[in-house]
Amino acid sequence: MNPLAAELNEILDKGPAGPLLSSLGRRLFFPWGIIAQSSEAKKTAKINATAGMAFHGGKPLALSPMVKQFSSLTPEETVIYAPTAGIESFRQAWKAALIRKNPSLAEKDFYLPVVVPGITAGISYIADLFLDEGQVILTFDPFWENYSLIFTERRGAVLKGIPLFKAAGGLDTGVFEKTLKEEAKSGQVRIILNFPQNPSGYTPKKTEADELVRIIKECAENGVDVLVICDDAYFGLFYEEGIITESLFCRFASLHKRILAVKIDGPTKEDYSWGLRTAFVSTGSLGPDENTALEKKLMGAIRSSVSCANTPAQYLTLKVWEDPASAADKETFFDILFRRYWMVKQFISENPLPPTLEALPFNSGYFMSFRCKTGGTTPGGAEKLRQTLLKKGIGTIALGEEYLRVTFAAIEEEDIPGVFRTIYEAAQELG
Repeated sequence: MNPLAAELNEILDKGPAGPLLSSLGRRLFFPWGIIAQSSEAKKTAKINATAGMAFHGGKPLALSPMVKQFSSLTPEETVIYAPTAGIESFRQAWKAALIRKNPSLAEKDFYLPVVVPGITAGISYIADLFLDEGQVILTFDPFWENYSLIFTERRGAVLKGIPLFKAAGGLDTGVFEKTLKEEAKSGQVRIILNFPQNPSGYTPKKTEADELVRIIKECAENGVDVLVICDDAYFGLFYEEGIITESLFCRFASLHKRILAVKIDGPTKEDYSWGLRTAFVSTGSLGPDENTALEKKLMGAIRSSVSCANTPAQYLTLKVWEDPASAADKETFFDILFRRYWMVKQFISENPLPPTLEALPFNSGYFMSFRCKTGGTTPGGAEKLRQTLLKKGIGTIALGEEYLRVTFAAIEEEDIPGVFRTIYEAAQELG
């Protein structure tokens, strides 16, 4: 093992992160190579002949059409490599925004977020660091299909789904507790929580969130090492009273010495910038030295894959945040999504569901989902329903044979009644 990796492991083994590291996670480190040496040279060298970039007159060489297309950015903000962990001002701005949106974070052990090229990449890097082949990671079911690709296909781990809802509705914290206790027998528990949830569009009520926190804390108090990943891709899109409006990460950071809390989020959905592929990984529950060591591990994962996140996307987003028009636009966009959400809720409440469809509870985010039944309570038929709807000009997502996801955020307000009427009719036709 590389001595730099061994040194980081020695630091991390003193806290919650070390015991949870995968074999790859233990091997990863941030090398004293081009990036580190280039960073050092920037601080002191008069002539910097380190990084693989070309300069003239102290400015990076940049094609004039490139500069023209990014007219609000300088060449330095457009074509230069970003630091591996992200542009410092970008990271600082996101941390400040997180505390503003989650006030309780101000009192927690919470450090500067690391920039990654999208939320998917952030989840994938954390999987690299903390999941080995055959190890189990828990999540609520139904779940985002990319979890299977990341955890199962890439890492060879076992993704175990916990039923999201009780038969009577509401989060099934009872099954969650039972599953967690069973997994805790191994001495370690890894969980990924996604709220507002994809594909159901559900965020826990405050009492349900309290239960999740109690269950996980008791697990740690019984001597189990716990990794809690909060996938907060749809954070902020909350449409009902009584549900949590702060990330669960706030509750897990500093909750117990055996709990490592990780938050993965970004402007992707929050700031309607899907294609810019910028996101953040934040950690809690660590001391300063441990956080620095884990950050270097994460930087090693980034450096060994994409090297760094997109430079112009980071600077462009910073400028967008600084523009007062952004806040006004976000309020307008929230109102648009809220009206669409409410119209779907209203349609479902006013129109009896076909016997073969069950609408899952939803109160936030972009989506709602139907549970498809072939008869009685037997699940099935989601793909047939998707294919039937496609012939009628409506695109939806089938998640296995049981769930059909509808992105109401993508449907114009005036089209919502027609779309859902067609879904009902198609389900009736299939019987």
